[in-house]
Amino acid sequence: MTELTINENLLRAIIKEVLQETETTDKAISFNETLSDAASAGSDVSGKNLPTPIKTLPWFKHVGVAKTSVSADEVVIALAPGFAEAMEENLTGISHKEILRQIIAGIEEEGLKARVVKVYRTADVSFAGVEGDKLSGSGISVAIQSKGTTIIHQKDLEPLSNLELFPQAPTLTLEIYRAIGKNAAKYAKGESPDPVPTMNDQMARVAYQAKSAIMHIKETKYAVVGKPAEEIELVF
Repeated sequence: MTELTINENLLRAIIKEVLQETETTDKAISFNETLSDAASAGSDVSGKNLPTPIKTLPWFKHVGVAKTSVSADEVVIALAPGFAEAMEENLTGISHKEILRQIIAGIEEEGLKARVVKVYRTADVSFAGVEGDKLSGSGISVAIQSKGTTIIHQKDLEPLSNLELFPQAPTLTLEIYRAIGKNAAKYAKGESPDPVPTMNDQMARVAYQAKSAIMHIKETKYAVVGKPAEEIELVF
């Protein structure tokens, strides 16, 4: 099979999924507009007309709007809109629950604590990182998309600037996620750790391009313009 044939098959799969999503999903709605419309109708606006998670998970609980912290010993883990609830595994089938468990373990190994939030305003990992570090008392956040792409971001950096970026989700293992947590905590303590070593697989893009695009489409479906991040309590 030629490279051209492979690319054509990938494009066909992506286009088919895009068309299916377009038929059933509107563009990301404005949270403020939804509140206004519901208020005008005199109805309860709690969750009204907003995208809802596919599943309710007993270990993943929403506990209110996320607040900015002044606790310097924390690292915020900012999750993209579809993480855990709309999709439960990354590109290679590693469970979101276990990914979180490992990142948190890495942070705690450095003597810091992790705080988890769900970001709704964007499905972009860089901008999720920005929202996370603004909430973080240490100014450091780890942002992660459902497909597994991860970033370590620091407050006051531009969205596309970062401390460390892990764009090849298919190459990320649980050991690497744990190391990401450790490095994030080290940055929060004012240290300058060596970057987390990762593998570089030239075939990963070809093998996972279609699935990556599909997962991002689904992620974006749950983005809600203007909706604030929510605090998440994990029960492992």
